[in-house]
Amino acid sequence: MTNQNVVVPDTKSGINLPMVRLSGSSIFPATAQKPPTAPGTGGGGCISLSTKKKLLLENLEINGGGGGGARINSWIDSMRASSPTHMKSSSQSLSEDQQLPWQQQQQQITLPSAMDNFDQIMEASRGKQIVMFLDYDGTLSPIVDDPDRAFMSKKMRTTVRRLARCFPTAIVSGRCRDKVYKFVRLAELYYAGSHGMDIKGPNQGTEPVICQPASEFLPMIDEVFKELVAKTKLTPGAKVENNKFCVSVHFRCVEEKKWSEVAEAVKSVLKKYPKLRLSQGRKVLEIRPTIKWDKGKALEFLLESLGFANCTDVFPVYIGDDRTDEDAFKVLKEREQGFGILVSKVPKETNASYSLQEPTQVMDFLQRLVDWKKLAFQESRM
Repeated sequence: MTNQNVVVPDTKSGINLPMVRLSGSSIFPATAQKPPTAPGTGGGGCISLSTKKKLLLENLEINGGGGGGARINSWIDSMRASSPTHMKSSSQSLSEDQQLPWQQQQQQITLPSAMDNFDQIMEASRGKQIVMFLDYDGTLSPIVDDPDRAFMSKKMRTTVRRLARCFPTAIVSGRCRDKVYKFVRLAELYYAGSHGMDIKGPNQGTEPVICQPASEFLPMIDEVFKELVAKTKLTPGAKVENNKFCVSVHFRCVEEKKWSEVAEAVKSVLKKYPKLRLSQGRKVLEIRPTIKWDKGKALEFLLESLGFANCTDVFPVYIGDDRTDEDAFKVLKEREQGFGILVSKVPKETNASYSLQEPTQVMDFLQRLVDWKKLAFQESRM
């Protein structure tokens, strides 16, 4: 099977998106057979979003509505809302009657454990090809103050290597693809960096799968990176990271009273670039192209590249901890195939169906998958 160049027009920006795909399959897969509903998720495996918090998190646009001060205050509220530790301390300091509706809802919503429901997940995958999608930061490695030191453990690397021998496996990260590869160092995996805007498959004797739908934005991203470095250099703790097709501004180590400085810096730069947009992760503001591409689109592209675009016998499992992973969780819900697994110690609003608490539990879940595959293989030979 040979790779073939195709172009997908983006209706929002008017930009043609070049990509490479395997011939004989469509770009976006059709809905397939619905898997069993995860317990406690209200039928669709999706927890309804709290209106107040959703509006806060989506209110990160530069243009339209409100004065500059009001807009920055909205950004600060959104930055607080994205911080699990801040939300926890705020909730603890208020009585239940004093808490905002979304704070009360967060305390009530819990996802079933993927470990406790492992057998049910495996039963749903029976007769289907499991395909694994893994976020990196907060999923395979712990969240750390210095993003350059987010190393995965040797034991986790060994587990992921074993996983890839059993199932097609991809790392889907907001990081630059080259950078996340240096962390993982496993050549047999698929890597989707920059929130899926930079995809490359393993070299397996044929031309590797490649997809870079935002390549023409590279000069613009470099300009924004340099400007943000200059704008934030006087804010202690602020760190600007060039992730090739997006720029990440980390404020994890910035005192909360100085978050407004970070927001002002990002706003002043971003307003000059209408073809770029702002999104938000865990204590990070991210600037990326306005094209309709995200981790969900990356998941669909990889499934197609693997030959599973219109298959009913595929079972994708996506594990991630960040808001940007919600795009992939949503795709799985809409496809009615596989499950999303959220990595979090606290209840969150999500489209995922199950949860794991931290990277060590992710490692245990992945090892259990490997053991299950080995047992199934042994039983098939008896």
